[in-house]
Amino acid sequence: MQASLHVPTATSFREVDVSRLWDARARLNQGLSSRGIKLAFTPFVGWAIVRAAQQFRAMVRAVVDVDGAPHRLDPDGVHLGLAVDVERRDGSRGLLVPVIKYADRMTFAEFHAEYERLVTGARDGKLLPDAYQGGTITLTNPGTIGTVASVPRLMNGQGSIIATGAIREVAGRRLMTLTSTYDHRIVQGAESGMFLRAVDQLLQGEERFYQQVAEAFGMASGGGAAEAAEATPGGTMSAAPGTAAAAAAPPAPAKAGIGVGEQLIAAAMSLVRAHR
Repeated sequence: MQASLHVPTATSFREVDVSRLWDARARLNQGLSSRGIKLAFTPFVGWAIVRAAQQFRAMVRAVVDVDGAPHRLDPDGVHLGLAVDVERRDGSRGLLVPVIKYADRMTFAEFHAEYERLVTGARDGKLLPDAYQGGTITLTNPGTIGTVASVPRLMNGQGSIIATGAIREVAGRRLMTLTSTYDHRIVQGAESGMFLRAVDQLLQGEERFYQQVAEAFGMASGGGAAEAAEATPGGTMSAAPGTAAAAAAPPAPAKAGIGVGEQLIAAAMSLVRAHR
């Protein structure tokens, strides 16, 4: 934390409509229920971050000291840190950040399995020290306790840290604030903004995002849950996103009074934002 004070940072904010994410997750979980697999929200957001970081490599670069002189580090992959809130035996809380190494080389199913292993290990205190090393970009989710937006500290040696806020209902839509806090020596505001836009577009289902998730679990593409995951959401739901430190809440029932007109308006707005 002390070292992080010397990192010159800036932060970008973006409001994301996560209605599509909520609906796709629910449908995918229906198809995976027979296997005992339940997908929380955080792996979807984390996977979108990994995918977007492949397009905007500056987000995972870092400044490191070599013989007392600053050098730019270009990592050989996307190593995603997961901020896990851990309660100690004495009731105090701590933060551990295990790292999914080479996340960009995994399928979503492999990514999800490693996510579950690291989060469980961090909670149980059974991970080896090297599990917490090598992160180049971190995901943290203070939204699980109702925080709307956060500007977390960026650790020395990383390029950026992405924070997710609580899902809020605004005019019939479900909105979540994403923030990107980055090392301004190597990342410019335009790059951070475009990175968040790419994350947003993926969460809206672009580039067959949800269909590829389904295919990673061997679910038929072009039909069944994979096809349903690509469908436009047909209801409104409310909850905070799942985190590495908390289990995802079950879907809330669709709210009455939301008519077809409102649904069409929401769908049209999603298309406009995706186009922009």
